[in-house]
Amino acid sequence: MNMQEAAERADGLLDEVFDGIHPAVQWTHGPTTTGSCDVTRRRVVMTVVSEDRRGSFLGLVDRFWRSRYSIKAVNKDPDVPAIFAQTGDGFGVSLMIGGQGQAFFEVDSPCVRKSKVAAPVSKPNGPDYAGAEVIPRPNVRSDFWSVGAP
Repeated sequence: MNMQEAAERADGLLDEVFDGIHPAVQWTHGPTTTGSCDVTRRRVVMTVVSEDRRGSFLGLVDRFWRSRYSIKAVNKDPDVPAIFAQTGDGFGVSLMIGGQGQAFFEVDSPCVRKSKVAAPVSKPNGPDYAGAEVIPRPNVRSDFWSVGAP
């Protein structure tokens, strides 16, 4: 597997988890980074996930990943909770909650052959901030996920 193939695999893993989130949340691509032999794909949730719904959101992703992957760690910090898992083929998948409850998904490849890496082909289901210097805080309201948020 080369870096482009690893990036495509990472995109597929991200597509799977977002397909499993109901009701759906809006997301945009985060930056893609490459190392000497690895690639990381990121997605940032633009839907406001309120503090009241954060546990439900984390639980939904946790159950989805536990049914498919090995859970490596869970950070239960109330301000910055996170879940870290690993696929059977060595890809690291993670969900971290940051400022204002914004959710960040990341997939890290194992070491693969060096190659060029193209931009993701998946289209965000909301505004596309790919290439933006700064991705804004979550700014999309959901009748479900944003309940109780100011």
